[in-house]
Amino acid sequence: MSPRRGNRARGLEISPRERLAREKGAITKDWGGKLPIALVSPNSYYIGMSNLGLHALYSLLNRHGDIVCERVFWEIDNQERKAPPVSLESRRPLSAFRVVAFTISYEVDYFNVISILKASGIPPFSADRDESHPLIIAGGPCLTANPMPLAPFFDGFGIGEAEKLLPGLLSSVTNHINAKREELLKSLATVPGIYVPRMLPKTPVTRQWTENLDDFPVGSVILTRDTELGDLYLIEVERGCPWRCHFCLVSTVFRPMRFRSVDTLLAQAKEGLFHRKRLGLVGPAVSDYPHLEELLTGLRRMGAQFSMSSMRARNLPERILAEIAGGGTRTITLAPEAGSERLRQAINKGICEDDITDAVGKLARHGIKRLKLYFMVGLPTETDEDIAAIARLTLQCKSILDRQAKGARLSLNIAPFVPKAGTPFQRLPMASIGTLKQRIARLKGSLAPQGIQLKSESPAWSQVQAVLARGDTRVAQVLNNIEENSLAGWRKAVAG
Repeated sequence: MSPRRGNRARGLEISPRERLAREKGAITKDWGGKLPIALVSPNSYYIGMSNLGLHALYSLLNRHGDIVCERVFWEIDNQERKAPPVSLESRRPLSAFRVVAFTISYEVDYFNVISILKASGIPPFSADRDESHPLIIAGGPCLTANPMPLAPFFDGFGIGEAEKLLPGLLSSVTNHINAKREELLKSLATVPGIYVPRMLPKTPVTRQWTENLDDFPVGSVILTRDTELGDLYLIEVERGCPWRCHFCLVSTVFRPMRFRSVDTLLAQAKEGLFHRKRLGLVGPAVSDYPHLEELLTGLRRMGAQFSMSSMRARNLPERILAEIAGGGTRTITLAPEAGSERLRQAINKGICEDDITDAVGKLARHGIKRLKLYFMVGLPTETDEDIAAIARLTLQCKSILDRQAKGARLSLNIAPFVPKAGTPFQRLPMASIGTLKQRIARLKGSLAPQGIQLKSESPAWSQVQAVLARGDTRVAQVLNNIEENSLAGWRKAVAG
C-alpha cells in the first residue's frame, strides 16, 4: 500500500467553497464562546469523506453546544506546495483551533500527519509544544493496536472507540484547556482509554468499547458526490469480527462482536432514502449478521437498493442471495485470502475450497455480474505451491462464472501479508520484496492471459507499512526526518 491520494482532478476542479456548497448535512457554527476542534483526516477530501468513522466523529462532537468541530483534509496541491491546510467550514488554519484531533485509519498516513503539523507551523514533537499551541490528539484502529511510532508527536491517544472515549476526554479538555499544558496532560492521563505519552501510565491503558451500538447509530452524516461512495448512504450494521483470522486487526481492535438491531437499521435506512436511492451496508462480515434475511426483506419493502461489498464465502442461503440480488447488488467481493486449503487452515480462515466455489456458483445464478477475489501473498509458511493454488482456484471460479453468468467479470486484488501489532501473527517476519514481486508476477503471468484483471499492492510500501505497524518510538525520528513522502524519502531518512 503506497501513500493514498484522492482523485487529482476532483481536488483541483472544485474550490473548497464550491465543495462545501455541494454538501448536504455540513454543520457550521459561530465560534463565540465555543471550544474549536479541528477534525483532521490526513489525506484528501475524496478519501477522508469516504470514511464512515469521520462522519461519526463529526456528528458526535458537533452535538455539544459548547463545541464547534470543523473538518481539515490534506489535498494534493497542499502536499506539493507544502501549504498549510485550513478547515473546510471556516477556512481557518490549524493554529486557530484549541484542539486538533486526527482520525487515522492507515499506517501510511503517518507521513502526512507530520507534514501537516510542519506545514501548519506547529512543532511536531509534543515536548516542544506548550499551552500556546493546540492540543494534538489522535485515534483510529492502527493507533489502538500500536500508537508508539507516533507517540512523541501527540499529546494524547484515544485507545478504543470514540463513543465511549469522548465523554471523559471532552470533560477533561473543557475543564483544563486554559491551564498549563502539563496540568491538562495530567488530567487527560486520568481518563479511561486515554494514553498520554508524556505521562507514563502506572497501569496499562484499557481499550474502550461501546456495549450497545443501538445507542449510537452510525451512518452518513454529510452527503456529497465528491467521494468514492458518493451515490450511497452508508450504514454501519455491525462492529468487530467473530472469525479471528490470525493476520487480521479488526477482530483485535473491535472485539467483541456487536450488532445493531433490525429496528435501528431500518430506521436509519428510512432516513437514508430521503437522500439516496442506494444504501451501503457496512461491516467486516455483513453476511454473518444474525438477522440478515429480516433486514434485507425490510429494505426491499421500503423499495431500497443496497450494496454489500464483501461477503464470507460460507453457508450462503439462497433466500438471502435472492434478497441481495433483488436489492440491486451487482458486485461482490469474496476473500479466500489463500489458495490452498492447508494455508487457509494455517491462518484460521475457516473456509474450504468447496465453500468458495459453491458461493461463486450461487452468486452467478443470482445475477451478480462482477466478482472480486481478495488474496494475500507472503503469508507465513507459504510456498510456490500455494501460489499455484491461487491461480487454480481463480480459474475454477472463472469457469463457474463463464458457465452460469454470461458476461460476468472476475478480478483479483493481491496484497502482501503485513504483520500487525496485536494479532497472532504480529511477530512473524514478512517475505522479502524479491519474493513478493516474484509471486505477484507469477500470478499476473498465469491469470492476465485468461482475461482476469489483477491489481496488487506495492511490496516495498507494504514493508514500510509493517515497520509502522509494529515499530516503537524510534520510528518517530525517521518520520520527522523525511523530506519527501516517497520510498526514496523513507530510505534516505532510515539511512540517517
